[in-house]
Amino acid sequence: LIQCSYDCTKNSTVCIADRCAFVKKTPDCSMEDGFINYLELAFCLLPPNLTPLTIILCVRLFFLFPLNIFCPNLSAISSSLRLTHNVAGVTFLALGNGAPDIFSAIAAFSHPHTAGLAVGALFGAGIFVTTVVAGSVALVKPFTVASRPFLRDVIFYMVAVFWTFLILYRGTTTLGEILGYLALYVLYVAIVLISAFIYKRQKYSDNTTVTFLYDLDHNMHVCVAESEYQPLLPYSESTSQILLRSLNPVDNRKWRRKSWRWKVLKVLKTPLEVLLLLCIPIVDPDKEDKNWRRPLNCLHLITAPLVCVLVFQSGEYGNYMIQGQFPLWLLFLLLGLLLSAIVFCSTSNDCPPKYHSLFALLGFVVSAVLISAAASEVVSLLHMLGVVLTLSNTVLGLTLLAWGNSIGDCFSDITLARQGYPRMAISACFGGIIFNMLFGVGLGCLVQMVKTHANVETAGLLTWILAGSLGLSLVLSFVIVPLRQFHLGRIYGVFLLIFYVIFLIIALLTEFGKIHVTQT
Repeated sequence: LIQCSYDCTKNSTVCIADRCAFVKKTPDCSMEDGFINYLELAFCLLPPNLTPLTIILCVRLFFLFPLNIFCPNLSAISSSLRLTHNVAGVTFLALGNGAPDIFSAIAAFSHPHTAGLAVGALFGAGIFVTTVVAGSVALVKPFTVASRPFLRDVIFYMVAVFWTFLILYRGTTTLGEILGYLALYVLYVAIVLISAFIYKRQKYSDNTTVTFLYDLDHNMHVCVAESEYQPLLPYSESTSQILLRSLNPVDNRKWRRKSWRWKVLKVLKTPLEVLLLLCIPIVDPDKEDKNWRRPLNCLHLITAPLVCVLVFQSGEYGNYMIQGQFPLWLLFLLLGLLLSAIVFCSTSNDCPPKYHSLFALLGFVVSAVLISAAASEVVSLLHMLGVVLTLSNTVLGLTLLAWGNSIGDCFSDITLARQGYPRMAISACFGGIIFNMLFGVGLGCLVQMVKTHANVETAGLLTWILAGSLGLSLVLSFVIVPLRQFHLGRIYGVFLLIFYVIFLIIALLTEFGKIHVTQT
């Protein structure tokens, strides 16, 4: 007889023949979100010797998912609303760059027993970015950081970390505190805009102005897709040719230049990219025609609403019946067919309609739904990985999830530093993680409050080591950098890298019980 336990990681203490029954009967092993129950897949459907292979394949598949599908549409929305670069950079474009972290945190906070994933990922990514990424930038290109923006970002991040620490310490929060937590980012945006306005009015030196514009260009560069080659002489394509060309994610010129490794990865990603092209309309304001593809955009009016209905909340509304008789998905299908026919008959292939910008809003909604679904799957997968490897959700968050969400920023910031823009790289280090922390924890707690009264379960000592290490790294940066006249050199870069290695060693020793607190 399998005893009911409240800790799914105790599965490793059960004999192999009884693990399937243990997973099904233990409440902590339930996986309400996600399309696949990975725990039952690992312990019930597959033999034990195939479990490691299943983990490797599943993790590898999620690394193929392109999580930057937000970016072009967010840029188009910003242009349509006539937002300045400042407002767009700290709102829509920040959301585009931080979407994986935000939705992963919301998905993890949705259930108290996986909240440790969000805590580990947000704090772990913060430590990784402010030590490894910032240290690598200082090693590659020693420079003098802009003093006021640096102090502003560090102060706001320290406040966000301390506020999050209080939430974790108490294990619960109120609606007023959550709204105040989100309002902190609004205050941060307001200060950024006011500072930019003051700098512009006072006409600071050219170096400061150029650095600021470079910073905005970096945000735009991260989020705007590469421009396609345009033919020298225009020619008229048929509707079928436009559709086929629009669904081809492979650039023939780029294909010939790339290595065989890139080609293999592209072949693996192509089926998924084609599906995304079928579902997500993309409006690109940098193109002359704004990426208007009449047959494909008309098809989007059918596929996009269907995807939202079938994917939202892990397919919860896929079987929903209106008054118990009419399927909800069929209603959206009929409405999509009607709108598609109207748009197709009232537009041409060559000229986008005046309402073309509305497709950017549709693409934004579909992208949000898909990224949310992908984040839920990643959280479920990491929960299964923690059960199999007997690791806490917090350590999985601060390692796998944090590294996965931050490794792209690491390479891009190092590349920017090598190209001679270290100030832009260091600004990206802090600006993005402030948004991720405030909105990831704030929206995550808000979602959990609706479901479970915002109780947050932590991993004990490991959580406090995580929060303390991040707070210590920020305090050291706040003290050491001004003492060095805001010059970040190679010695400081080495210090940051050593700090991260020490933190990681302490965190892993704590996870495996080598460091613990004895109660007297």
